[in-house]
Amino acid sequence: MIVNSKARQWKPNATVAAIIERDGRFLMIEEETPDGLRLNQPAGHLERGETLLQAVARETREESGWLFTPRGLTGIYLADAQDGDITYMRFAFHGDAVPSGSPQRLDEGIVAVHWLAYEDIAAQTARLRSPVVLQCLADYRNGIAYPLQLISDLR
Repeated sequence: MIVNSKARQWKPNATVAAIIERDGRFLMIEEETPDGLRLNQPAGHLERGETLLQAVARETREESGWLFTPRGLTGIYLADAQDGDITYMRFAFHGDAVPSGSPQRLDEGIVAVHWLAYEDIAAQTARLRSPVVLQCLADYRNGIAYPLQLISDLR
């Protein structure tokens, strides 16, 4: 078999997301996307040199202004983008958050930060960034929780 050495190897995009519940409401961000305003958990891409836990804390701070402490892993989700050209591998963490204590400039495109009840989020499925958003919340509500010791950073 001849292998094309110039062929690009397929790799999923590693992303992280924070599930934060307080008083029966979940921290959600509203953001501008190419498809219009969408709701999502604080989430984003893993950057070179950081751990998954560092990435989810950074993304939460950058997108919501809240300081996130992961307590467990809710799940790992593999999903294709709607156009099917990109695959995302989302590591969804649940944990606690506190306000940063100082005004934060949020990432470009973040329009608002909301605390929403699950029912309110589920009623807006057309506005969710991806179906994975609601699946993460449903899994969290069903008690799915893996210890953080499941993750090892061997670098």
